[in-house]
Amino acid sequence: MSTTEPVTIATQVAQLQAGLAGHLPTEAIEVFIADQKRMVAEGAAPGAARPGTSLPDPELLDRHGNPVRVGALRANRAAVLVFYRGAWCPYCNLALKAYQDQLVPELAKRDVPLIAISPQKPDGSLSTAEANALTFDVVSDPGNQIASALGIVTTPSEASRSVTQQLGIDLREANADGGYELPMPTVLVVDRDGVIAWSDIHPDYTTRTEVAEILAAVAQLD
Repeated sequence: MSTTEPVTIATQVAQLQAGLAGHLPTEAIEVFIADQKRMVAEGAAPGAARPGTSLPDPELLDRHGNPVRVGALRANRAAVLVFYRGAWCPYCNLALKAYQDQLVPELAKRDVPLIAISPQKPDGSLSTAEANALTFDVVSDPGNQIASALGIVTTPSEASRSVTQQLGIDLREANADGGYELPMPTVLVVDRDGVIAWSDIHPDYTTRTEVAEILAAVAQLD
């Protein structure tokens, strides 16, 4: 009996983009593509999220607005951290759902928690978790404290922000600090001591780290 291979995130993204092309105005798509190319050209800061670096552990907020720290959620375990943009981002929702379905069961076998972090308000974290039936921790990092310290923060162009707002998404309202800064989609594997063992940064926000890549990185901790 044959088994069906999980659909990769890249394949799902291609399907998503085909659907968006039929619904978004051409002008909006052109603005987003231009900003996407700018972010890729700029890239991440030199040394961003460098393996061997201790993960900052500031106070964050859980999906109900309660203070929490990554260290407490890890509880002296290795962990996988996913930095995403917000509940309003279709690429983020797609990736988080894939991680829930394909990654979480495998991580559970190793007692490795998955923690998703965004700069949005706690109610945005709650919406993200509920919309995608996420069983892992989804927390808010007001002001991108961790992402800024790691050098993985970017700011959408003014044109991109304008189009996003025309589509009904106000980043200043979504983000807990009322600003525009967003983390580059990034996955970190941290060891039991909270030291970054592996990182994968995506300046292109339409791409994401595949499940197989994360599992391979986690396996290297053994």
